[in-house]
Amino acid sequence: MKTTRSTKFYLATAAAALVLVSAAGCTATTGSDGTDKTSAPDASTQQLQTSLDGLVEAGFPAALGTVTEADGETASIASGVADLDSGRAAEPNGQVRIASNTKMFTATVVMQLVDEGEVSLDEPIDRYLPGLVAGDGIDGGQISVRQLLQHTSGLPEYVVDVIGHEGGLARYWSPRDILDMAFTHPAVFAPGERWEYSNTNYVVLGLLIERVTGEPLENQTDERIVQPLGLTQTVLPHGGDRSIAGEHPLGYHPDPETGELVDSTELDPGATWAAGGMVSTPEELNVFMQALFDGELTSSESLKQMLTTVPAEDDVWPGSAYGLGVQAYPLSCGGVAWGHGGDIFGYETRNAVSDSGEAVTIAVTTLPSSLVDPTDDEALTDSYRSVFQAMNDALCAA
Repeated sequence: MKTTRSTKFYLATAAAALVLVSAAGCTATTGSDGTDKTSAPDASTQQLQTSLDGLVEAGFPAALGTVTEADGETASIASGVADLDSGRAAEPNGQVRIASNTKMFTATVVMQLVDEGEVSLDEPIDRYLPGLVAGDGIDGGQISVRQLLQHTSGLPEYVVDVIGHEGGLARYWSPRDILDMAFTHPAVFAPGERWEYSNTNYVVLGLLIERVTGEPLENQTDERIVQPLGLTQTVLPHGGDRSIAGEHPLGYHPDPETGELVDSTELDPGATWAAGGMVSTPEELNVFMQALFDGELTSSESLKQMLTTVPAEDDVWPGSAYGLGVQAYPLSCGGVAWGHGGDIFGYETRNAVSDSGEAVTIAVTTLPSSLVDPTDDEALTDSYRSVFQAMNDALCAA
């Protein structure tokens, strides 16, 4: 299946998913996460609750969701349990690993550097990182910044190598470690020939940001995005910081021997870094997306470039397209939603903003591949589609 095998961060994780696991003692919590906020309209709140409860019934230990209206009116809901051992109820708006949603942040910083005249989209990456991007059929003099942002560079994926290596996601990987691993593989296709998702592109972009600014990537995302938007629970952790500091549901992944879901919350963010290392909450992810697509974080020309897409068709959500670090999803009720989504051991998020400005983020605490036989393509597609569908239904009800 194209999506689960080539276009998302979880492409190497399905092999560890062995059995269907149902969460016990699931409860639903509606309302706020302890802050003062009003409720979103009843229809969208009710739809969100129904969708989250359905995801828990399907086997996800917990499902969190936030609907944010165009005017900022917000409702955060949780269903299920945050801890399978204790039965502790999941709290709304807990911190989760947002995985490939990190790409939206990385791309936004790159586009701000474009606005500042420090980076040119159509210059080769060798101009900024000479000699770094090289290998069998890989030539940094022929790969543009735009192609890295849009996954049309042809750079090979590294994730399978990391997960298969001793230590996997538990050990620290530097960006150079990752690229050394990736570039042992030949180019997948010539630059610009087509689209294929590769996390390697965004590791290179993270190094581009650090070379141009002279600062660590986490400083740049914090200074340019997190602080200006007043986000307090959104962070790109330092490599080696394997924990989630704030209130959070545990993330689960199947034990490779027994197939039982085990706590996989702690992992090293260095393995995903600029491609998928960030932690946030559903509510703060909505704030970021609304600001980005409302033109608050880049110039109008840069946003236009980000929203210029190439086809990124997949089996899970047909009609999808990819811009510069952002993805377009057709909604069942008409129109297009813009966002990204992310998959990593323990967590999946699906999130987007509709044409009318409503934002929805859904987070579940195991990968959909954990709940089905990973060799059953139809079941695997349906499991991944269920989280997309929850996002779609909430946006359509908003």
